[in-house]
Amino acid sequence: MKVPQQITVIQTITILVSTIIGVGVLPLPLFTVRTAGSGAPLVTLLGVMVAIVGLAIITVLGKRFPRKTIILYSEDLIGKWLSRIGSFFIIVFFAVLTSLTAREFGEVVVTSVLKSTPVEVTVIVMLFLAAISTRNDIYTFTYIHQFYFPFLLFPVLVIASLSLKNAEAINLLPLWGNEQKDLMTGILTVTALFQGSFVLTMVIPAMRNPQRAMTASLWAILISGGLYITIVAATVGLFGAEEVKKLLWPTLELAKATSLPANILERMDAAFLAVWVTAVFTTLFSSYYLTLHSISKLFRLRDHRMFSFFLLPFVFIVAMIPQNIMQMYDIIEVISRLGLFITIVYPAILLIVAVIRGKREDRSDEKTMDKPS
Repeated sequence: MKVPQQITVIQTITILVSTIIGVGVLPLPLFTVRTAGSGAPLVTLLGVMVAIVGLAIITVLGKRFPRKTIILYSEDLIGKWLSRIGSFFIIVFFAVLTSLTAREFGEVVVTSVLKSTPVEVTVIVMLFLAAISTRNDIYTFTYIHQFYFPFLLFPVLVIASLSLKNAEAINLLPLWGNEQKDLMTGILTVTALFQGSFVLTMVIPAMRNPQRAMTASLWAILISGGLYITIVAATVGLFGAEEVKKLLWPTLELAKATSLPANILERMDAAFLAVWVTAVFTTLFSSYYLTLHSISKLFRLRDHRMFSFFLLPFVFIVAMIPQNIMQMYDIIEVISRLGLFITIVYPAILLIVAVIRGKREDRSDEKTMDKPS
């Protein structure tokens, strides 16, 4: 008997937001300031707008094929072999993204908290935790995101809001920036932070009402994008563009400079790191799960669990390739920008083909699939 679809719009929003807000929140102000100086919030806004376009493309495709993932409906659109090449790149990209997310987490932890702990230990622990969590169906996957969502969003909103009271408006002028070198690079870097939203291609087929996926997408971008813009504006407003360039993780320094009213808690960095670990886990969990789910769909397997630990050694080895933090961020920036071809350009090509060929899921097939067997 077919399992009834039950993921709601609100649950879809929680999945997208908790996936998007992740490890990249720490260096985000640095990446944007390097390209536009005081115009960093504007660069972030433009990056969010590009991300909206990318997510809209994925959503429209999902609504045309509400019972299939991109791995399956790409075969209907461009043929089996071309689609398998595209699916292969999707799988490899998100496996590498999982590795780099775990490595960045490890570097932050051993630099800021566990200074005597080898980075390999922190990386393998987080990857092992994600691997165990992926041994569940998509509905348990949803409930895990839903459980962590309040612990992730509200503390970050509080910290970002409190930090704005110390910001100096003059540090944000001119609004369009005073450097504007490699502006497009900064925009694409911000857009790359939203690549986790590609998980929507896996979620739509399990939604109770796939036609409302666009509502979920817009709310998710509004929440996560608004949070990113607020963090960048607060960081640049507090420290100034030139000072931010000297900080490796500006958002962490922002948390250190933020306190609760009446000095109940003079420094928020400890609380922020606790929330950040949760954000990293949910992002890592989603990218790992998407990789396994895509592999199972590509090979027409009924279950993805057999790959949970099989993939773990490969992901760990890739995570250990960068020799230091600076090389790690260089690799992350290059891989993230190249990944935009997979997460935006490739779906855009599929959508164009679907429109030209008039392809969409057959309504009669959809009704048949909804009937219990």
